[in-house]
Amino acid sequence: MLTQRLAEFVIDTRASDLPRDVMDASRDALIDTLGVALAGGLDEVGEIALRYVRGLGASREATVWGTHVVTSMAEAAFVNGIFGHALDFDDVHASVHGHPSTTMIPAALAAGEAAGASGEAVLAAYAVGLEVGGKLGIALGNGHYQRGWHSTATTGVFASTAVAARLLGLDVGQLRNAFGLAASQAAGLLRNFGTMAKPFHAGHAARCAVQSALLARAGFTADTSIFDGANGFLGTYAEKDGQPLAPLVDRLGKPWEAIAPGISYKRWPCCYCNHRPVGVLLQMIREHGIRAGEVQAIEIGFPPGTDTALIHTNPQTGLEGKFSIEYVAAATVLDGKVGIDTFTDVMVQRPEVRALLAKVRRYRIEDSKMYSGAVGYNDVTVRTTQGEYKRRENRAPGSPDWPMTESERDEKFLDCAGRVLGGVGARRVLDLATGTRSLANVADLARATVPAQERAGTQRTAPAGVLAK
Repeated sequence: MLTQRLAEFVIDTRASDLPRDVMDASRDALIDTLGVALAGGLDEVGEIALRYVRGLGASREATVWGTHVVTSMAEAAFVNGIFGHALDFDDVHASVHGHPSTTMIPAALAAGEAAGASGEAVLAAYAVGLEVGGKLGIALGNGHYQRGWHSTATTGVFASTAVAARLLGLDVGQLRNAFGLAASQAAGLLRNFGTMAKPFHAGHAARCAVQSALLARAGFTADTSIFDGANGFLGTYAEKDGQPLAPLVDRLGKPWEAIAPGISYKRWPCCYCNHRPVGVLLQMIREHGIRAGEVQAIEIGFPPGTDTALIHTNPQTGLEGKFSIEYVAAATVLDGKVGIDTFTDVMVQRPEVRALLAKVRRYRIEDSKMYSGAVGYNDVTVRTTQGEYKRRENRAPGSPDWPMTESERDEKFLDCAGRVLGGVGARRVLDLATGTRSLANVADLARATVPAQERAGTQRTAPAGVLAK
């Protein structure tokens, strides 16, 4: 039975058996996720989520990163998951067809902190969870995402359940029940991209994972063969291009998903479907000195599946702008860079960006294959008064094929974390996270994200039980 075999792999794999490069990849994912989550907590959606959890009066088990709030492990996973996905700056994985770490790392650190787990145990749990998420993503197929499901959540809830189950000490039978509970909570729609519901999907998956593990450990039951037979998860959610799960289970850890295809890290805080065109445009600007006033047209070709998430062609808000190649391309050329501040309502509404946005056109490249934002290619053409420039790019920035350097990753973390912790505090967390494998108790890392003083503002001091407006 496939559910049994998946559960056995999750519970029985020993941390000492994981290769060093897999543990290192898990550590890098943890560092990136912590950084973007700390910055994401300053976003409006992060503020709302924090006010929500403050009013719960839940048990004090796990830290809400970058704050003085300690809550239940499930609610900490929920809020930290929202923080991690708030800016759309978190990592991407081709097999998962989405963002793996923004569900798994919040679940791992919340459960790990509550359980007093070691850093090595947390990294091993992440690597094993990514195997589950990656293999299920392949079994679901590209068509699952194209149909409108947000794979970050629908696969992430199982990957994160595997993570929580290991750290909370479940046995194989209990994990099978937890997988069944998670299956009834696998949800998230692409239609909600460009709204606060998208980061909610990530937080929801992380919280559901912890809850499912806790309930199953307490004796709560569900279908124990949810990945087997008719009307199971795959029979309901998978599309025709999905691969059979049985041979995928045979390949668990052969190779590890953390290494092949590997984890891609974002250079810019917007939907990954934008990143190849952004990388090309920035290269063109450097090589040819393109100026916004000279641009007559920008044409960007997408083969099938590579722009599914880019649902806004005429965005009106910063959130919508993250899912619009029209806006992202215009902002890239106008500003010569893309950053956190690119995606505010004011920046999207600038008259000069609106004028350039009208010159951006996307078109479909005819191709018999179906791709995704992480896998595929783009054709980019920029016509200017000085000449015409064209390029096809099949590498995604931040991917193993076009990687960020270690210094670039550190710079990204320090910029994000420094917005909450200051330079010294951000460096301290980075140093701790870099040595995660040697931590006797991962709670030391989670608690290091607490700033010296609580951030000021009425939004941070709403009365208990009241969701301030």
